[in-house]
Amino acid sequence: MKILVLGGYGLIGLSITKALLAAGHEVTGLGRSVRRGEAAAPDVNWIGRDLSHMTEAEDWAHVLTGMDVVVNAAGVLQDGMNDRVMAVQRDAVRALAAACKPAGVRQIIQISAPGVSEDSDTVFYRSKAEGDAAVKASGIDWVLFRPGLVLSPQAYGGTSLLRQLAAIPLVQPVMLADADIRTVHVDDVAAAVVRAVGEGLSGVDADLLSSEPTRLEDLILSIRSWLGFAPPKAVIRAPLFLGALTARLGDLAGWLGWRPALRTTSLKVLGKGVTGNAGSWPVRGLAETLRALPSTVQERTYARTALLYPFLLLTLSAFWIISGLIGWAQQSAAMAVFGPDMPVTAAKAFVLGGAVADISIGAALLFRPLTRAAAVTAIIVSLV
Repeated sequence: MKILVLGGYGLIGLSITKALLAAGHEVTGLGRSVRRGEAAAPDVNWIGRDLSHMTEAEDWAHVLTGMDVVVNAAGVLQDGMNDRVMAVQRDAVRALAAACKPAGVRQIIQISAPGVSEDSDTVFYRSKAEGDAAVKASGIDWVLFRPGLVLSPQAYGGTSLLRQLAAIPLVQPVMLADADIRTVHVDDVAAAVVRAVGEGLSGVDADLLSSEPTRLEDLILSIRSWLGFAPPKAVIRAPLFLGALTARLGDLAGWLGWRPALRTTSLKVLGKGVTGNAGSWPVRGLAETLRALPSTVQERTYARTALLYPFLLLTLSAFWIISGLIGWAQQSAAMAVFGPDMPVTAAKAFVLGGAVADISIGAALLFRPLTRAAAVTAIIVSLV
């Protein structure tokens, strides 16, 4: 079959894409970056589109031509610089659902989330619920899969957050320790999609999550052990307000173009627990999932560096900004460095220009689209 996978190189989408290819299907992937898609799965035909700009049925006409099945594995946790939750998870899905039947698509498979509701206090859950409703009303065969917390060889979102928390040395801070978090292996999600396509399922609305209750504290400790880190000397129950403050900083980072794992939406989701009807579809439990995932030096290195990265970036940014402010505030002392042979006008221009350059570099480091260029510029300025 000819299958279109939305979000085809994402955490869940890439596993689905590869599983469908292995099952003999002809797969087309859709994502924002064709280059990233080709790097992740070179045997797939990639279409570069931003779902937030595909909110009308006619936007889908060319994309859906010749497709038998559409799998929607795209998702956005929270609004940010490049992310619009309602546009991606409600408006685009409504347009897609309206366009499928006229285009001859026979089946649509939607990757949603357990516990979504149109009355939810999070935009993420409300948008998912409204998108799900549109899929059910599409007039073609539909299947909804609702994965729990997805564990995968790739680190992204919730899996990245768990790894970072588990990498904290000596002690293990935990918030929402008693929250019930059910997990699912990403390959189990992909296998469910392959089966739904192969058997032509319709009208299935299934939660994909482990059957055994798992407290968030126990889950983090299990991830810590799986990564091969030493058991903590103590488990510290951190107050929720610290998590809320960190999440607010994560929200700010989102508007600067970053996608941090901890934001207010993820904190709310964890606080409610990730649970559902565990018996609606068979999946592996936590212990079996971890046994099936590789735990290598790369895993441990990622966990540690991802934990340190924000602090290193903020320190570097602060260094450049403070350096520029000092130069601006102490112009006379800075100009004296050039000696008496340097004309006063030229010395002042160098000092003020350098201060502006330093401050600009420090600010640009925090702005995700400019971080790489700012880092290169910092090296060049240092060499000069």
